[in-house]
Amino acid sequence: MTYVALTIAGSDSGGGAGIQADLKTFQELGVFGTSALTAVTAQNTLGVHGVYPLRATEVTEQVRAVMDDFQVGAVKTGMLFSAEIIGEVAQTLKGYPSISLIIDPVMIAKGGAPLLQREAIRALKDELLPMASIITPNLPEAEILAERKIDSEADIEKAGEAILNMGVDAVVMKGGHLDNKDYAEDLFMSANGKKCILRSKRIDTKDTHGTGCTFSAAMTASVAKGKGIEEAVMDAKYYIYAAIKDGLKLGKGHGPTNHWAHRLQGEESRKEVVLLD
Repeated sequence: MTYVALTIAGSDSGGGAGIQADLKTFQELGVFGTSALTAVTAQNTLGVHGVYPLRATEVTEQVRAVMDDFQVGAVKTGMLFSAEIIGEVAQTLKGYPSISLIIDPVMIAKGGAPLLQREAIRALKDELLPMASIITPNLPEAEILAERKIDSEADIEKAGEAILNMGVDAVVMKGGHLDNKDYAEDLFMSANGKKCILRSKRIDTKDTHGTGCTFSAAMTASVAKGKGIEEAVMDAKYYIYAAIKDGLKLGKGHGPTNHWAHRLQGEESRKEVVLLD
């Protein structure tokens, strides 16, 4: 059986994030990748230099074309850009209620450029989040979604609970932005009460462009293959740890992660990621 996943996201001309990162990750994990483009960005490791969105109908036509032909096992959303695109995508996906939806709430680029219009945040919370199997916010994104400041581990948990109350089945609160020099810890929380921390050593590198896209794409690939949410989250943590650890050292700014690193050190990464209940 050939597994299929769909990514609905923007294009990164630098190849480290967005549609490009998602498709590379799907391929590496043995899943056939399909895509619906939401916007074209002029982007490299130094930042985002331009964003050129498609019309909402152009996005949803791509989604329907894929969903009506392929046996898609999971759908991931990345940069959706506008309230109109979010609304149309949500309405379209309601026609396929059995498909698992993984949301990477892409809002701000690493260099600070906005990738989600301010008025689109409410549409994301009201229309798309209640449909999600899992959402993967970093801490700045979680602050926006939960409408609260995050300064501590206790704050992370409270923000996670607030996001779960929006109707999401599970959330991974990515802790890479927390001031911890030794570890990168991600908090997994589910609506059924399951909670755990995924801990890995913090790697001193600037090759972190596209980590969020790659992490959620790896999760989507595992879900598309029929794995449960918790197992998919662990698989994704192993994958992204290897991708960051074995950086490619490309570009003059924040370089991309290494999407094929798990082939070289996948088993080693499993030894270096710890699950804390």
